Amino acid sequence: MKKSLSLAARAGPRILSSAAVTRPTSFGALRLSQQSVRCASGSSSDLKKTPLYDFHVANGGKLVPFAGYSLPVQYSNLSLAQSHHFTREHASLFDVSHMVQHIFKGKDAAAFLEKLTPSDWTNQGVMQSKLTTFLWPGTGGIVDDSVVTRLGEDTYYVVTNGACLDKDTKYLDEELGKFGGDVQWSRLDNSGLVALQGPQSAEVLSEVLASDVDLSKLYFGNAVWAELKLADGSKTHPVLISRGGYTGEDGFEISFNGKDYPAFETTTPAIQALLSKAGPERLQLAGLGARDSLRLEAGMCLYGHDLDDTTTPVEAGLSWIIPPGRRETGGFHGAETIIPQLTPKSKGGSGVTRRRIGLFVDGAPAREGAEIHKDGEKIGVITSGVPSPTLGKNIAMGYIKSGNQKAGTEVDVVVRGKARKGTVTKMPFIQTKYWKGTAPA
Repeated sequence: MKKSLSLAARAGPRILSSAAVTRPTSFGALRLSQQSVRCASGSSSDLKKTPLYDFHVANGGKLVPFAGYSLPVQYSNLSLAQSHHFTREHASLFDVSHMVQHIFKGKDAAAFLEKLTPSDWTNQGVMQSKLTTFLWPGTGGIVDDSVVTRLGEDTYYVVTNGACLDKDTKYLDEELGKFGGDVQWSRLDNSGLVALQGPQSAEVLSEVLASDVDLSKLYFGNAVWAELKLADGSKTHPVLISRGGYTGEDGFEISFNGKDYPAFETTTPAIQALLSKAGPERLQLAGLGARDSLRLEAGMCLYGHDLDDTTTPVEAGLSWIIPPGRRETGGFHGAETIIPQLTPKSKGGSGVTRRRIGLFVDGAPAREGAEIHKDGEKIGVITSGVPSPTLGKNIAMGYIKSGNQKAGTEVDVVVRGKARKGTVTKMPFIQTKYWKGTAPA
């Protein structure tokens, strides 16, 4: 068993709540400022910088300290709502370089990942990606959620949440030590990671591809290596382009490997080429504020809020990440807890006592921590909430006592000491538009 870790770690959260702006379109300004202070490490001079830091400053990025990084929450040319709508209608670029990128390789890499997650990696197709969760032994609680791509026979590319860097590093290090097989682990620190999201993202990306790639055949959950054309006529090093994202729209995540190539020198020219070729009518920069409202409309979880160490995949509505074979054989951390939860008590299983649900909330928006009541009894809690720019109403995500999760169930959500009407609804809140080869789905 071999392990290798770069010393210059890059940390940060997957998503940030909305920005403090002095216009009606700001979402959760106070919540943002509180999180920024809580998660920042040291003074502004201590903050880490992504490869796009100077680019953000030059282009009007409103930078905030978050989890040790200086990150753009929005840009001066668009309000949060405008940025949100632009992404839904055209395409936006997000700097997500604070996410932690890993490589696991070796003949036992699949077995190692299958010990820590409930997914099947042995039969995963090469250059295919899927969501999974790293789990704690026994309890089946979620250590972190992750997207994993199989790059080759024995090589896996893993993206985890930057906010979980220290915890994940300790967890993976300890698990590798106990596993003892042929697995090499490296972290791609100092790398760039950019999300291109929106209905025009494929059109925009196709115009800067230097490689012969047919994006119409690169479906959601698939990846490809390609080079990008720069404005001066040169090309980037090979970048990993994965079709997917965190907004519910068609889109791509582009990884600029900083371990084997100078990502700090190549990421900015690539982004400049995309923006220049597309023009502002098709492509804009977007920050983490819009990303939060976009992901919540798409019903996507944010670790540390909608998921944590005490939440199992079944409680979180993520049972679909556990394929039939793994339900039968188990062998993953927490299987003794999770597999019985898949069957309700009425059918001989243990079931779960709480479930993740979506809500429409009347009146003031419900924020994280707001209690959910029914008939005067507390039956749940809100974990995320924003005014939805797309729907024009307040949406929220939370956990509710089992038996109350049916769509249409009416509850009370306590917001600022007042009970507001809440209605349980299915998620996602909007129609997702992932490219699967025909109509977006």
